[in-house]
Amino acid sequence: MAMSLSALLAVPSLNLRKAGLADTTWNSDIRWVAVTELEDPQRFLNGGELILTTGLRLNGAPEQRRFVRQVQRAGAVGIGFGTGLSHESVPPALIAEANRWGLPLVEVPYETPFIAIGKLVADSQSADHYSKLERLIAGHQILARALLTGGGLGELLKQLGSMLRTDVALTQFSAQLYNSIPGSPAPTTENWSSYPIPTGRRDACTLWLRHPFGDTGIVSYAQNLISVELNNMVKQRQSQRALAGQVLDDVIHGTLDTIEAARRLAGVGINSTRKNVVLLAVSSAHHKQLVSTSLPQSLDGAVSAVVGRDLVTVVPDDGSSASALARDLSEHLLEAGIHALIGIGGAYTKPNGVRWSYFEARDAVAHGLPVNEPERLSLTSLLLASEDVPLADMAAEALTPLQKFDAAHGSELVATLESYLNNNGSVAAVAEALTLHRNTVRYRLAQITELSGYDPAQTADRVQLWLALAVQRLGARQPR
Repeated sequence: MAMSLSALLAVPSLNLRKAGLADTTWNSDIRWVAVTELEDPQRFLNGGELILTTGLRLNGAPEQRRFVRQVQRAGAVGIGFGTGLSHESVPPALIAEANRWGLPLVEVPYETPFIAIGKLVADSQSADHYSKLERLIAGHQILARALLTGGGLGELLKQLGSMLRTDVALTQFSAQLYNSIPGSPAPTTENWSSYPIPTGRRDACTLWLRHPFGDTGIVSYAQNLISVELNNMVKQRQSQRALAGQVLDDVIHGTLDTIEAARRLAGVGINSTRKNVVLLAVSSAHHKQLVSTSLPQSLDGAVSAVVGRDLVTVVPDDGSSASALARDLSEHLLEAGIHALIGIGGAYTKPNGVRWSYFEARDAVAHGLPVNEPERLSLTSLLLASEDVPLADMAAEALTPLQKFDAAHGSELVATLESYLNNNGSVAAVAEALTLHRNTVRYRLAQITELSGYDPAQTADRVQLWLALAVQRLGARQPR
């Protein structure tokens, strides 16, 4: 501990005596000892010093009073006045002025050299610094051990909060990655201090500490450890998702037999003997951040993978609401600055069930809502799940002539066809929806038949055109 005036007075070998009032504050820590014979030493002081002087130039009461005022204004903790040289005792004017300002005044006898006082205070400062350094190193070891022994980021932050005796939170953008009080709202600058965590992305993560707390230097070390751990977690997450993505890619494409597919799914943590639900997150604008970002706490234990440019999360159907989990995922991504569409697949067993759930989720994403509920397994989903059906070629054969004609003549044949199919072949409904005359609608349908070779009025051809539009809407792309 740093030495206080009262502790200094208690050292028997120094023979120091109080010269000021007994009720003056004597518990202030001495930051340093300054020896001076200047009449005005104020400009050379930083505050917290014990000023030692023999009063060589303080021959009159005005000079003595002025000296006390200058020292007090500089923030000194007290004055040690050496007697037996220029003054046989502490001058009364000096004592009176020190009492007036409440500045502690100590008489230093002739037998006590100033250097002995300075050395004692310096040794105390050194011991205090060494003690703080020991505690800091011990704190470093505790935080590092929290990571190295498998406790992870949560254990590190828990230990940090225990050291500082305060609440701790970690946020990424506005999403909470950790809070020592689960369920509490995100911290604000009102009662918390924020510390940025360098992760390679500006303001990506922030460490929050609730007031009050005392920082002995451990916070900066914690910042570096958290940064290293977060970057390690990102790399580990990317590696695991790439591996799981390879397995899911093969399952989705149907290139594995059932036994091999089940074995490989189990290898990445997916139990295909139970029902599983696929959550598909798609973001064209933020796909790079999407595939490496964290998942909300509600999805802890779920298997996530990168399939193509999308994030696929496989969730066991254990009674939890898939819709609620999808909303959690959507909100988590949004808070992290990632705008994504979430598609929900159905709950099925076996590897083919994972495959069908994936295509249902893709089909649902086409609805364009932030969270898209699944529909029952449709013919479109089954066809999309088949590698043997040339969907892109089929769609192009039917729709390319119409699209070229629209581009060349500014017509709306494709839009008319979509409206006709969505209105169950009602010319009147199409005319009302597109604000057209019924004869115009009939004329356009005739053009569609002539250009595509498919008659929308015929059931077989209508199915063909409807599937072509569905494939085109979904992008007719298989993940690779």
